[in-house]
Amino acid sequence: MEKHTLGRCGTNVKIFDQAVIINPNNLEIGENSHIDDFVFLNAGERTVIGRNVHISAFTSIIGGGELIMEDFSGLSAGCRIITGSDDFSGNSLTNLTVPKEYRDITVGKIHIGKHVILGSNVVVMPNVTIGDGCIVSAGAVINKDLEPWSIYVGYNPKKVGSRDKGKISELEAQYIAQ
Repeated sequence: MEKHTLGRCGTNVKIFDQAVIINPNNLEIGENSHIDDFVFLNAGERTVIGRNVHISAFTSIIGGGELIMEDFSGLSAGCRIITGSDDFSGNSLTNLTVPKEYRDITVGKIHIGKHVILGSNVVVMPNVTIGDGCIVSAGAVINKDLEPWSIYVGYNPKKVGSRDKGKISELEAQYIAQ
């Protein structure tokens, strides 16, 4: 993916050759961020990726909505970020081959805060905010907002601990100062 095709691209950005980006003009990427091979990213309405963000292989960002990933956040292998989805309750037709007037589609926004790390195969549903400093274990399905500086585990994530905001902020300041 050539830099000039993106809406905005910072310095030292690496997008590996096997990554697929749809709607690249709706994508902004900050400095030092990396998108690995085998990532499928539909920039939808708008996608903003901050500085020092890593999106690991086999991650999908789909749905056509909006994604904001703040600085120092990361998606581990196989994450699914779903900014839009059909309603599967049985009251409408589903899938992209059916005209929109026969479908019930939710298109929304996902906001992933600074220093958030999502473990492998985490699924994030539309209209969710994951607070700064949050860590989520592998295999979780996130369909509600998560508190900042918290550690969540399990398929239906439960808060099990907290992170040291002061220490992380201190390390960030040292890194930026160098």
